[in-house]
Amino acid sequence: MKPILPMLLLLLQTGFALAGDGEQAEPEIAYYALEPALITNVQGKYRYVKAEVQLMTERPDKLTDIEANAPALRHALLMLLTDQDGEVLRTPSGKEALRKQALEAVRKTLKELTGKKLVEELYFTAFFVQ
Repeated sequence: MKPILPMLLLLLQTGFALAGDGEQAEPEIAYYALEPALITNVQGKYRYVKAEVQLMTERPDKLTDIEANAPALRHALLMLLTDQDGEVLRTPSGKEALRKQALEAVRKTLKELTGKKLVEELYFTAFFVQ
């Protein structure tokens, strides 16, 4: 029975060592640029908006799924943009509210088309209202 005790102790030590080293790996991050920039009319005094959009994913292996559905994503974002008030979009809070709405539109579209949540964030890398 004595040989079993050292093996048991070794297994317990190994298990505790593995549990202590359980740091989570940083997720891989990749970006997909919706190109060309989105340009469309908006409501109100200011008539046009131009937005460059980057989609962030923590699943780089799914960039091809995002790319394959880029036309549907562009459509969803253009429909969202055309319903906006240009005066509101000129403010930082208006841009941030639109960014959140755009992220939800992208997530909803991708979920409908792929059944997966592929996009973690949406960023405007350029935004112009005229």
